[in-house]
Amino acid sequence: MKTARTWAVALTGVDGHLVEIEADVSNQTPGFKIVGLPDKALGEAAQRVHNAVTNAQLELTRRRLTVNLSPASLPKHGSGFDLGIAISAVATGGVLDAGSIARTVHIGELGLDGRVRPVPGVLPAVFAAARAGFEQVIVPHANAAEARLVPGMQVRAATTLAEVAMWHGADIAPVDVEPVTAAVAPRHEPEILDLVDVVGQEEAVEALIVAAAGGHHLLMSGPPGAGKTMLARRLPGILPPLTEDAALEVASIRSLSGAAVDVLDDVPPLEAPHHSASVAALVGGGSRAVRPGAIVRAHRGILFLDEAAEFSRVALDALRQPLETGSIEIDRAGFRARFPARFQLAVLCVRLDTIQSSRRPRPDAGGR
Repeated sequence: MKTARTWAVALTGVDGHLVEIEADVSNQTPGFKIVGLPDKALGEAAQRVHNAVTNAQLELTRRRLTVNLSPASLPKHGSGFDLGIAISAVATGGVLDAGSIARTVHIGELGLDGRVRPVPGVLPAVFAAARAGFEQVIVPHANAAEARLVPGMQVRAATTLAEVAMWHGADIAPVDVEPVTAAVAPRHEPEILDLVDVVGQEEAVEALIVAAAGGHHLLMSGPPGAGKTMLARRLPGILPPLTEDAALEVASIRSLSGAAVDVLDDVPPLEAPHHSASVAALVGGGSRAVRPGAIVRAHRGILFLDEAAEFSRVALDALRQPLETGSIEIDRAGFRARFPARFQLAVLCVRLDTIQSSRRPRPDAGGR
């Protein structure tokens, strides 16, 4: 076989785009070249794939091997393409079932010993594959529980490259190694606080109940020690539980943030950034791979700004668009990342006029 094809997923924000991985062998100068707008981490996949294939008792051609990631105009980043590149490269030798690899989406990073390592963003990537009509996906063993949250998708958990090759028809001996189980970050159990812990504060409790019932934003003011923070942190506990679709959205954002996802939580999230947080920390940012900010992680939940007057004017102004539209778009050279950001805003301050004074320009800051 001269040309082999399989599939992977490129993520821009929470949107996944199917990428066709084509491997072709030619009679030019021997080498291994990856084209199709890869970033630095993806460009280094050639050496990882070469060593992983060798240690998996497989062979790569000694001729010119070119791997194309299509569409070529779509920026691609990260090491999650390693597994698909390796499978398509090995398939050019005719040892794998071409039909099997063409029907399968491959997601995962390769170690030099051939083991398949976990990557972030598996849940939205598998969602994209399901929406595109694929029925089978191969993911790292550590990401299997996350991928199985997508209904109707056949998920295979891969431990090694050799195991994946055997699933596609390779006649090799199995390699017995320990799977990589360390996920990119430990799973955080949400702490559910209840209003039953509050003694007194009848008016404030009633305001919280009204805000939770109507989805209203909340502004609380009062002297230090009055219980504003205690009350605001109990707001997620009285919100309606997340629907299955909303819980999947929240889990996808956690996956993009690098957190381990194995079950769906129906408790709305609570994000409480420090008052020194930058604009990028609030709305998201990054030069190559855009990561979600606090407002995105608070999607379907609560964004809690304690001591709001201490936040910078620029950071507070950055909240205007997501509050109006329920989403945030981050533009970078060559691509645009979109994140959902529909949250309830809970603002706390000592006095109401402190927020207004913090937003006024200083006398020496403007024109004279």
